[in-house]
Amino acid sequence: MFTPKYPTPDTPPAPAAASAGAPVPVAQTPAPASVAAVSNRPTVQLTPGSALALAAGGGAVVLVVGAVLVSLLLAVAITGMSVAVVAVVLRSILKDFDKHR
Repeated sequence: MFTPKYPTPDTPPAPAAASAGAPVPVAQTPAPASVAAVSNRPTVQLTPGSALALAAGGGAVVLVVGAVLVSLLLAVAITGMSVAVVAVVLRSILKDFDKHR
């Protein structure tokens, strides 16, 4: 159930004999040569201009993320201050209301 099922490998067809009485040559597999693996992917070479552009792009990302985080922190701080001011005003109003009763 959990064993992988591999597709059958593509093999070239056996060569047909020119005549019925001709001997069929036996295929010999050559000995594997130690060859370094060659990648088909292109190598990336950074020129001074592209390195500068990459650094500028990274700096821009850091600045944008920092600005967003600072603005969120500022929004939380302003909200907290406004809630504190409202609490002080309500306390003052309720204190004055109790005095006038």
